Amino acid sequence: MKGKVFAACIWTVVAAHASMPHANDAETAAAWFAAGREAVLRAEVLHPLRGPARNVILFIGDGMGISTVTAARILEGQLRGGYGEENRLSFETLPYVALVKTYNTNQQTPDSAGTMTAIMTGVKTKAGVVAVAPEVARGDCAGSKGKALTTFLELAEQAGMATGVVTTARLTHATPAAAYAHAPERGWESDRDLPAEARANGCPDIARQLIEFPHGDGIEVVLGGGRRNFWPSDQPDPEDSGVTGARDDGRNLAAEWVRRYPNAVFVWNQRQFDAIDPNEIKHLLGLFDPSHMEYEVDRAFDTGGEPSLSAMTAKALDLLARNPKGYFLVVEAGRIDHGHHAGNAYRALTETIELSRAVRTALERVRLEETLVIVTADHSHVFTIAGYPTRGNPILGKVIGNDSRGEPRRKFELAADGRPYTTLSYANGRGFALLKKESTSPFGRPIAAGRVVDLTDVDTEHEAFHQEALVPLFSETHAGEDVAVYAGGPGAHLVRGVQEQHVIYHIMVRATGMEKRLQSKGAE
Repeated sequence: MKGKVFAACIWTVVAAHASMPHANDAETAAAWFAAGREAVLRAEVLHPLRGPARNVILFIGDGMGISTVTAARILEGQLRGGYGEENRLSFETLPYVALVKTYNTNQQTPDSAGTMTAIMTGVKTKAGVVAVAPEVARGDCAGSKGKALTTFLELAEQAGMATGVVTTARLTHATPAAAYAHAPERGWESDRDLPAEARANGCPDIARQLIEFPHGDGIEVVLGGGRRNFWPSDQPDPEDSGVTGARDDGRNLAAEWVRRYPNAVFVWNQRQFDAIDPNEIKHLLGLFDPSHMEYEVDRAFDTGGEPSLSAMTAKALDLLARNPKGYFLVVEAGRIDHGHHAGNAYRALTETIELSRAVRTALERVRLEETLVIVTADHSHVFTIAGYPTRGNPILGKVIGNDSRGEPRRKFELAADGRPYTTLSYANGRGFALLKKESTSPFGRPIAAGRVVDLTDVDTEHEAFHQEALVPLFSETHAGEDVAVYAGGPGAHLVRGVQEQHVIYHIMVRATGMEKRLQSKGAE
């Protein structure tokens, strides 16, 4: 048994280079053949860890479709000086992988509220609703009464586990909210957002539900953005001049958090965060921005300073690990989604790379023999990688292909309008380029339309560049194809094949023996 456990645990260390030669080595036929054989031999000694899992860490890359993972993998590898294609992100080294179907019960292409509800409750539901049953009409407070779906985080608290929610988005945004709140409308983040019907029927806003969380001894760690939804409208924001809170009820929910729990602390900037000793407190609330936290590439310019996703993950784990009954931690890289919606691949991909760092941070702190680690996405985006670029061509750059001998050309590939184009693009979004009425192809044939913008002298690798899009929309949209789920630790072998998204919840329940935990807790 020890040999089996050891084999499963070392997988994350060795698998990164188990199926390809190193990028800068001679990639001979013999090297590729040997690397492939080695990968199979390593897979043969891998055996499931059947649990139970003492801890669960669930990572969500919001909007992290498979094309995003591929492009981020390449970008990270190129930033390290390699070709890029041979690289692996930290979570790609986990031994079990499956595809997940993401549709909502009423939408072919989903939204985050419905998809995260499926992951957290084991039930698929409508787009736009947070942890309530699919028969509830969106925005119907009265109709949602008695239709709340129990989340895995609530079960974990009831079982005596420590719990945490970490995100780079607003903590009241749809994805993190589905871990702890119940609402027929994802937009009810603050009391100001509640319509008259919701007020009349007593539906609380999402921020209030976080602070008044009724299960167990309360969520131990909550870190992210969205300070305005916890702050009264007549109180200035401590960081941003001229900004106040968004609450009209006069409540300062951050202050209430500190009063509610013994040995509790609220922080809002990097200095305060760094000063926290996880061994000295029991409940930690960090609200680092009035809205979403900064993109990773912009953190250095934040007025008060913000911790990275990986730093927040580390702090959360250090605090949660003190609970002898184990813990459940949700970590969301929320701004992958926002980078894509903006048509800005640079930020979407660098956010994905930071998620990879956060996963690596966790893997360095836990023992996979007792911790189930799951990494997945709630949905994808209409983001593509195309154009036959040569090996190692900058993933954010313009396409340079190979000549007839398979060697890189010295010039950009040209589209039918005679202009270069990028490897990365979007099917829709704000990067739409207006078209001329007439144009001529490089082959001398007239074509109906051509792009006005000539990318020849444009730095497409710049962080502010917005990739071209086919269909003009104010905001690029989600996509409907399957996403990947990666897993390691006890119960990870249940991640297999093509699965419905709500199965992830049931895997966590099975792996942790949650039914037995709750029975044991009830008998105490």
